[in-house]
Formats: sequence, C-alpha cells, structure tokens
Amino acid sequence: MKPYIIVFGNEKGGTGKSTLAMHISVYLLNSGFQVGTIDVDARQGTFTQYLEHRKASPLDLTLPQHMAIAKSSLEDKEKAKADEYDRFCRALQQMSTCDYLVIDTPGNDTFLSQLAHSSANTLITPLNESFVDLDVLVKIFGDNLKTMRPSIYAEMVWNQRKERAKKGLKPTDWIVVKNRLNTFYSKNRGDVNIVLEELSKRIGFRLGIGFSERVIFRELFLSGTTLLDMENTGHSLSLSHVSARQELRELVDFMKLPCQIAA
Repeated sequence: MKPYIIVFGNEKGGTGKSTLAMHISVYLLNSGFQVGTIDVDARQGTFTQYLEHRKASPLDLTLPQHMAIAKSSLEDKEKAKADEYDRFCRALQQMSTCDYLVIDTPGNDTFLSQLAHSSANTLITPLNESFVDLDVLVKIFGDNLKTMRPSIYAEMVWNQRKERAKKGLKPTDWIVVKNRLNTFYSKNRGDVNIVLEELSKRIGFRLGIGFSERVIFRELFLSGTTLLDMENTGHSLSLSHVSARQELRELVDFMKLPCQIAA
C-alpha cells in the first residue's frame, strides 16, 4: 500500500541521517516516483533546511512534497502527545498519494520520533564505526565484547516493531548502515564490526554500507544539491564522486524496496 515509508532514525547526532535521507529522496524522485518528505526534527531542522536550499536554487531541481512537524507547545504531556499524534496522522494523510515517504528524525527520544519509527516499512539507522556510536545500539560490559545488552534505542525500536505486529502490519525492515566510513583499517573498527555482526543476529537488523567520509557532502548542503545533481551544477565528476554515487545505488539495491513500485 502507498506510501511506502522509509524512516531514518538514530538517537545520536552526526551520523549522516539527513544527508542519506536527502540522497534517497532525490534518487527516488529522479526515478520517476512521487515522493513526500517529513521532518519530525523541526527544532534542528537540518533536513528541512537542506530542502529549503534546494528550493531556492536557480537550477531546475526535483523537489518532494515536504512538511516539518514541530514538537507540541502544550504543557500537559498527554494533551501534547495527542496534539503531535493528530498532526503526524494528518501529515501522513496529506501525503497518501505519494509512492514513497521519507522521514527524518531527531538525535534524541521524542514522541514524534516514536510515531515515525512505528510507521516505518524500512528503518535505516546510520552508524559511525566507533564504540561511541555503537553505544546507541548496545551496552558492552568488559573487554571481551561478549557481555552485552541492547540499548534503550534498540529496545524502543523493538517495542515499535511489536506494536506493528499487534496491528497486523508487516514487520519493519531494520537496516543498520555503517556510514561516514574512513578508508583505513584499525583494530577498533574490526572489533566494532564483530559486535555489529553478532548484534544483528540477536536483535534482528540487516547490516549495510552507506557513504564514505567525503568533504563534498558538506559543500552540497548549502546549494541544496546531491551527488545526483552534479551534472546540472557544472561540477566535473571526480573518481571520488563516481564512487559515492555507486555507494548510493548499492544502498538502494540493499534496501530491497517493494517490487511493485521499485525502479
């Protein structure tokens, strides 16, 4: 059923959620799909600002239907949740004709973020290859990398998946993406990968690869463009840019989007 909802979630900032969300959105737009985007991190608003830069560009760039949902200003917690729930549902209804809906979430736990996670057909959690970032998924005790338990975020995702099951919905396809990768290898990086492989079996996510760390992503933000727009910007494609575009294609392939609407 439409729209197919892709959520980018991680209770930590700086992992590249908005950059990935933007590139996936433009990839789908350029593939001929109707795409809606929602930013439930309206206070930070990185995804929204990226799209504002894109809208202001003199170039003829594809644009999704976009909405930003701010946290409720009501002081009563239950009334605030009801307000946020109502506005989130109305946003989904407004974009019900889209093929895909891409949602960016904040780097902390909010009710709007929980709503987004519970609606996800595909959940993508970008993660840098470090134990600092890994802490969002798992708590590790000791140096043997064997004594571990899921983190609060992993438990939240698990609970939202159970809520979907209660409603008779298909399980969320949870993909943890190693993102902003460095080219050099280290023992720390190897240990992180060992933990991720083991954890993927225990809590049920697929382990994928995102983007390598590149300066170009910082430059693209201010122009509202993506790697897919570079021919329109007058930039010549370097070998690094070509490699980054291939990483995007491989990520989309790994996502295994539904065949009835996939490119």
